[in-house]
Amino acid sequence: MKKLYSIITLALLLNLCMLQLVQAQKSQTPTLLLRVDDIGMNHAVNMGVKQLAETGVPFSASVMFACPWYQEAVEILKDHPQVAVGVHLTLNAEWKNYRWGPVAGRTAVPSLVDSLGYFLPSIEAFLKSDYKLADVEKELTAQIERALGTGLNISYVDPHMGMALATPELRALTERLAKKYNLGISNYFGETYKSMWPVTVETKAKEFMDFANTLKPGSLNVVELHVAQSSPEMDVLVDMNSTLMNTNDGKPRASQHRQTELDMLVSPEFLKLADKKFKLITYADLVKANGIQSMKAPRPQYEEIK
Repeated sequence: MKKLYSIITLALLLNLCMLQLVQAQKSQTPTLLLRVDDIGMNHAVNMGVKQLAETGVPFSASVMFACPWYQEAVEILKDHPQVAVGVHLTLNAEWKNYRWGPVAGRTAVPSLVDSLGYFLPSIEAFLKSDYKLADVEKELTAQIERALGTGLNISYVDPHMGMALATPELRALTERLAKKYNLGISNYFGETYKSMWPVTVETKAKEFMDFANTLKPGSLNVVELHVAQSSPEMDVLVDMNSTLMNTNDGKPRASQHRQTELDMLVSPEFLKLADKKFKLITYADLVKANGIQSMKAPRPQYEEIK
């Protein structure tokens, strides 16, 4: 009897050890957060995010609620609850001949717009302007309120072109609004950050797959992405701030960049890595697991490129 008891005890201990080993291995699995920006910018971008969402993978979608096509984005995202939705706080309009202005209205926030009522095209132009923090707060509040009013579950905010975090005063304002609305802030959870935006079209897919295949055990990683389906509307968009997004003779390449990033995200090569090389999570997961009280501004200060 005593021998049988010892065998049972040993078996239970072995099972416990195996369970602990499996749990330890799982805890060391890297986590990867895909943050897809500029959603709602136009129809081509929305169709790109729809294609990605239909794969079923979880990701975070930063929506520009100041842009004309945000309502279509809302309809798409309501059909895909695995996608965490954020407000892509927007204070710039950078595309030639395709611009947008404030949700609050040009007369409500006059220091944020040009003579035509549009946002300024670059960070530099904004910082050199006579912008008022009160106007910034009014506009960003209007964007968050519009987002919440759609009925989507809003999880986080992050700044388009880094504008809303570009100075200590702007950063403090953004942090205050995130706290007021109980929202996370992108890159405030200790994420290792990588942007695919400045990578050439020719090397994007390889660099992305190399990154996904070599994540450090136990690490938390975020990749900033921009997707769109190539189309006549996307093909003609000229980024007024970037030489990378245009050829030397001024022809736009943003459409190629965004189609390439979409292709690599929906590729079988990438999708089969999920739950093997890493676990895909969203900002909704981070906020739920850690709470916004855990957020901390990154040092050195995070500045998003796009």
